[in-house]
Amino acid sequence: MTLDEAQQTVDTWIKDVGVRYFSELTNLAILTEEVGEVARIIARRYGDQSFKKSDEDVNLGEELADVLFVLIALANQTGVNLTEEFEKGLAKRTKRDKDRHQNNPKLKD
Repeated sequence: MTLDEAQQTVDTWIKDVGVRYFSELTNLAILTEEVGEVARIIARRYGDQSFKKSDEDVNLGEELADVLFVLIALANQTGVNLTEEFEKGLAKRTKRDKDRHQNNPKLKD
């Protein structure tokens, strides 16, 4: 699925199942909540925190997909074409960082 297809799919789902878009501010709060859930999993799985019993079976992929869904919803309701913006961002990073990481001893295996 392309980003354009994902944006259309989310739009259709929201209109058919979700009835309407939540406000941009509500979606920002939901996005923050979902990112927090990802952070909790990462902190426990790859960091120093221990899992709580209730968090042991959480699925990182599901939580990342939740972040993506809300991010796409925000893009849709604010008129952002994620394909165009992602391509521009990638070009910007490529130009800016082309040689930046090549000689960084911290990144060598």
